[in-house]
Amino acid sequence: MIRIGPYVLPNNLALAPMAGVTDLPFRLLCRRMGAGIAAGEMLTSDVRLYHTEKSRRRMDHTGEAEPRVVQIAGGDPEMMAEAARRNVDAGAQVIDINMGCPAKKVCNKAAGSALMKDETLVRRILEAVVAAVPVPVTLKMRTGWDTDHRNGTTIARMAEAIGIQALAVHGRTRACMYRGSAEYETIRAIKQSVAIPIFANGDIDSPNKAKLVLEQTGADGLMVGRSAQGRPWIFREIAAFLSGSRAAEPSLAEVRDIMRAHLRDLHAFYGEEAGVRVARKHIDWYARGRAAGHALRHAVMQAEDATTQLACADAYFDSLVETYGAEKKNQSSSRADGKTCAARAAAAHDVRRGAGVVLRDVERAQARPAV
Repeated sequence: MIRIGPYVLPNNLALAPMAGVTDLPFRLLCRRMGAGIAAGEMLTSDVRLYHTEKSRRRMDHTGEAEPRVVQIAGGDPEMMAEAARRNVDAGAQVIDINMGCPAKKVCNKAAGSALMKDETLVRRILEAVVAAVPVPVTLKMRTGWDTDHRNGTTIARMAEAIGIQALAVHGRTRACMYRGSAEYETIRAIKQSVAIPIFANGDIDSPNKAKLVLEQTGADGLMVGRSAQGRPWIFREIAAFLSGSRAAEPSLAEVRDIMRAHLRDLHAFYGEEAGVRVARKHIDWYARGRAAGHALRHAVMQAEDATTQLACADAYFDSLVETYGAEKKNQSSSRADGKTCAARAAAAHDVRRGAGVVLRDVERAQARPAV
């Protein structure tokens, strides 16, 4: 059981905050798929920008289950405190401080993981934010600035003493960016040095890896980021595996239905024009590693309205459902390698045909006269 302030989480799995990804529709989807907590996209600490459409969307918690988590980023203690107060007034129930983002545009402003180079400034920011709001404050960080300066344990102890109520630690330094493999020894050392809940983050891409990371770090929970892109059901797969069972991988038909509902939510949340643009990357992630996925990517890049985009995605996944359903049936009834190869060849042909359907849908949409 993980408790953050007054909130007891339903499980120990968290969706990592990701700029441009963890908007309200994606958070709601991941919570339905088994995430116990989900943080929103990083918000600037400059409250003068909160009138923008981007900031207003990031501060939208409509229909979101408790606890509602907002992550703020910045390098000025007073600005961070004011941002925390403003978000609590807007409905945030947990404030998360970003000291993990390695992006240059964030670090160049002495924010994100760049803060780990200045422990005095870290202390001032943590003290200011904790004192500013009546809700729990958490911290997401990396193991250090570079491999020669892994000061995550020092900052973790400081954070606990100041009143931070949970930590998420990505198993890379800022210098590592997302290259190489995450290391978990530092996370284990951090866990052994503090009593507050620790979420291990980095390269958790399967139920087996999730269990391994928990065993290696002794962490209380796990935070999943990039591996949930196009695969939000990873949370229910991990939860089942950690409880001693195994969740079946979703069928192609279920993937299609999850994706379709997600796209519709994006169109509704952003409006059609912006929603179609935002949805493109999600469609690409849903098709990642699947046969003829390049055809779908090509098609959705051309689709400029929600109806056409949904038709493209449906046509592609419908063809996969038809193709691989037929392949499975043929393989199960085959007694010779020749027949199995023939079934696979037929399946590949069907996928190519499905890709052709996708492209024709785009062409038809583009040929329709403007209304």
